[in-house]
Amino acid sequence: MSTRKERSEGTRAELVAAATDLFAEHGFAGVGTEDVVRRAGLTRGALYHHFADKRELFAAVHERQERELIGRIQELMAGAGPTGAPGAPDPIDVLLAGMRAFLDACREPGFVRIALLDAPTVLGWARWREVDERYGLGLVTTVLDGAMAAGALRRRDSRPLGHLLLAALGEAAQVIAHADDPDRARADMEAALLALLDGLRA
Repeated sequence: MSTRKERSEGTRAELVAAATDLFAEHGFAGVGTEDVVRRAGLTRGALYHHFADKRELFAAVHERQERELIGRIQELMAGAGPTGAPGAPDPIDVLLAGMRAFLDACREPGFVRIALLDAPTVLGWARWREVDERYGLGLVTTVLDGAMAAGALRRRDSRPLGHLLLAALGEAAQVIAHADDPDRARADMEAALLALLDGLRA
């Protein structure tokens, strides 16, 4: 039973990996299920055993992308702070490292295409936002709580503040994704977000 489950999970992972590459290259509308199974070297039956339709496959791709991005951001945040500094890193440095890592991701073509351009339309705003909050809100509020506990930010309820900061990051992402000059837009959005954070300092 364990081997069968592992095979099933492996097949699902292969489909998601193949679909991720294709959706990143061609967008949701430009990819058919036949393209996915051909890229994965599997059958249509295998695809429909795991996913009801192309939209649900896309949802799995988007969720995997969000999960991996949060993992990358957490790693960068864990290493934030002055090199060789004793004790815990500065909580503001941690927050800034996470913010900058997210803004950098907004210039990656695959992330832009899947998460920022296609996902809101394919999944609908509510479902797209739910995934965003599920992976991002907990991380943001945890970092805010840590910064408040350390005295770096003024004390306040971190959850509504986390929602607002996540929304600001989401809007910054959309500006970067749709900009004629993404590098310039990324710099402008970082400056604006830094100004917001300055207003929260203790």
